[in-house]
Amino acid sequence: MRGRKPKPTEMKVLQGTFRKDRANPHEPKPEGVLRQAPKHLTAEQAQLWDEAIAQAPAGMLKPNDWSVLAVWVVAAHTHMVAAEKVRTMGQLVKAPSGYPIQNPYLSSMNKQASIMMKAASELGFTPVARSRVVLAQELSKDDPWAEVAAL
Repeated sequence: MRGRKPKPTEMKVLQGTFRKDRANPHEPKPEGVLRQAPKHLTAEQAQLWDEAIAQAPAGMLKPNDWSVLAVWVVAAHTHMVAAEKVRTMGQLVKAPSGYPIQNPYLSSMNKQASIMMKAASELGFTPVARSRVVLAQELSKDDPWAEVAAL
């Protein structure tokens, strides 16, 4: 590995840290906006998809980001189902031999949480990623330094 993963240009623009002299002139620039949920998602997963789209900064998610968002949505839904099973059954269950064992849904829940965090960091959904994003329309009109900060 060559160090830290580079930030997407869109994220740099939103954060106000974009520098044209350091930009990749041959970087692909996807067109459009991500909207429709894939047909393979269940109704509950499609609802999570719509909520994620609504909460993401406007224009940040592009159509070619669909697969990462789909991974996040499926992992989030599976995590919620597993968490409900752990809540109702408990963290320990009785094995066929009679001894208590860890609830299998608990390891599934933890695995889905890991997948969700990886996909969320790729999409800019984590609290750290959100804290670094400054949207241009959020700059105060009353602040005399707002125009300078936008540059």
